[in-house]
Amino acid sequence: MKAAIIGVAGTALTPEEAALLRRHRPVGAILFRRNVDTPAQVAALAAAIREELGAEAPILVDQEGGRVARLRPPHWTGFPPPSSFEGGPAAAAEANAALLGAECDSVGLDVVCAPLLDLRLPGAHDVIGDRAFSADPAEVARLGAAWVRGLQSAGCIPVIKHIPGHGRALVDSHESLPRVEASAAELAADLAPFRDVAAMCGSASLWAMTAHILYAAWDGLRPATLSPTIIGDVIRGEIGFDGVLVSDDLAMGAMQGQSNDLAGAAIGAGCDVLLHCTGVLAETAALLATCPALPDSAGRRLDAARRAALQARRPVAALA
Repeated sequence: MKAAIIGVAGTALTPEEAALLRRHRPVGAILFRRNVDTPAQVAALAAAIREELGAEAPILVDQEGGRVARLRPPHWTGFPPPSSFEGGPAAAAEANAALLGAECDSVGLDVVCAPLLDLRLPGAHDVIGDRAFSADPAEVARLGAAWVRGLQSAGCIPVIKHIPGHGRALVDSHESLPRVEASAAELAADLAPFRDVAAMCGSASLWAMTAHILYAAWDGLRPATLSPTIIGDVIRGEIGFDGVLVSDDLAMGAMQGQSNDLAGAAIGAGCDVLLHCTGVLAETAALLATCPALPDSAGRRLDAARRAALQARRPVAALA
């Protein structure tokens, strides 16, 4: 099995995509708006992917509420942005996440790339903006933990992001590589929500997605996704995160020119699984051809998160 989660092109799996999945057996897949039409269609696409990869293959979706939502009205609920929960009861955030997760789970999407634990800081690029709960680390942790509980109650695996923190970026990492010049002391605030949610919820039950950001205080040469120092000392060490660590999309602009072998570099740095989202068959094939096999340690982390979601699941009626 290859240590990759890949995108597909459209609303149905093509014969060429099916053959590629059979040949290389990536860990799972991720769906985007281009892959979504109706609930029946999404469920059929998820089933077709699992027909090739196995019944337990994770299928991811970015479903945060607000402007980042792949499942949208009229077939799905239009959930509010995470920022709207700031200062409100944790129970409301948890209930919202539970209903959001139930809609994902109902069509076979079992890994939800949320919540953001990034800080909403003034002057930063608005790629984060209202996707973040707050500028206050304690408030982000409080609502983030509630979001995690809600998603898990729906049987979904949450992906906290963008570890170790995207809130200070001045440019959009989809377009180019942000460089954060804050000191390690200043960055302690960014780490706090990730550390606290990992401790409150149990990091083994979670996935986390890396930030494609260069943090000068920790590694002046490599972004977090490709930095053994940041992954080993900061994410696994200072934050104490021991769950599944997935890269953000390796096809993003921030990764251009970073390595001739992004897959090998990300896994070598300490990521468990890498993400490649374009859905362009030739690009996916090239990525999978060089992608390392899933490490045994990553397989154990995947299993632990899956078990935790199954144990936390509540009947749908109880989520209303």
